Amino acid sequence: MLRISRDLSIDENDIEITFVRASGPGGQNVNKLSTAAQLRFDTRRITLPEDAALRLNRLAGQRMTKDGVIVIHAQRFRTQERNRADATDRLLELLREAMVRPVPRRATKPTFGSKQRRLEGKKRRSDVKSKRGSGGFDD
Repeated sequence: MLRISRDLSIDENDIEITFVRASGPGGQNVNKLSTAAQLRFDTRRITLPEDAALRLNRLAGQRMTKDGVIVIHAQRFRTQERNRADATDRLLELLREAMVRPVPRRATKPTFGSKQRRLEGKKRRSDVKSKRGSGGFDD
């Protein structure tokens, strides 16, 4: 069992990892070895709160299929073990981030001092600009 938070843990058997050939540069060895890990996790196997499921859907983006399966492709490292660990870490981080409820923003008013500083800065800039130019001679 992999622990996400105190309320949520997932079974390691629900995570399906296959190894495929990595894309990109790597010489002749890249054509022989399947080191890139492709992780598939069905989010319907776990029970998430409604708001967390919506956040997970938004955070996963294109990594989540229409069926609710998260697909993570890890090919950062040269060995299967490290790519497998990288893919599971990225899945756990994604689930942890989805479980965190955002703190609602409280609207506040600007302080009197900040209003005064803003107006003073505007006045200083206005004075600098008004002293530029030709002094206002008319023909």
